[in-house]
Amino acid sequence: MKEKMKWNDYDALPLILDVTDIQHIMGISRASAYELVRIPGFPAVRSGRQIKISKKAFFNWLDSGGSPHENGKERTA
Repeated sequence: MKEKMKWNDYDALPLILDVTDIQHIMGISRASAYELVRIPGFPAVRSGRQIKISKKAFFNWLDSGGSPHENGKERTA
């Protein structure tokens, strides 16, 4: 199991985040983090059971207020 990590800045984050990283960044529960990655327009990439999120795409999504990106790239199933 991953330890709870505290990052002091954007550059300290890994390039590819997982649901646990999103949970800690947002300060939400595990269940809420999984609900978040299921929202249409959330920039999650799925490979089997793994869910990965680009750091850049996540923060772009967050900066846009949680709306889908204009370039048409939403979720990959």
